[in-house]
Amino acid sequence: MPMKEIVIKYQELNHKDASSEDKLLMKSALNIANSAYSPYSKFQVGVALLLSNTKIIVGNNQENASFPCGICAERVALGSARSNYPNIIIKKIVITAFSENFEMDNPVGPCGLCRQVILEHEEAQKDNIEILLFNQIKMIKIAKAKDLLPLHFNEIRLKK
Repeated sequence: MPMKEIVIKYQELNHKDASSEDKLLMKSALNIANSAYSPYSKFQVGVALLLSNTKIIVGNNQENASFPCGICAERVALGSARSNYPNIIIKKIVITAFSENFEMDNPVGPCGLCRQVILEHEEAQKDNIEILLFNQIKMIKIAKAKDLLPLHFNEIRLKK
């Protein structure tokens, strides 16, 4: 049986290449990451969403001593957007992370659970969500959530 290949397209950029909109979102994500509740991991994540009505929604990770009870920054922001602006398109999600314990050479992508949640928002709104990952060193721009999770699970499989 022949092997098949999945190719993920993305852009790797320098901060100087960021648009003024991206810079504003990056600043918002970095600011909210600074107030993440991460006393156990010391790993702070910040997210800024840009909605089609130009509103910016932010979220950060929230840990708990009972580790499964924590919630990722991406889901905090997405839940807030869906709760407060249920019919507004999410155009872009900007994600950053840093740690008090180590330095990261590359920007951090969302965990698998968050990739699925972002993808479901993208499918529900029938419009791509651009993803921008960044740290102090570089930026990675991804055109749509499906590029992060190409063999995703979807509700069609629940109907069989």
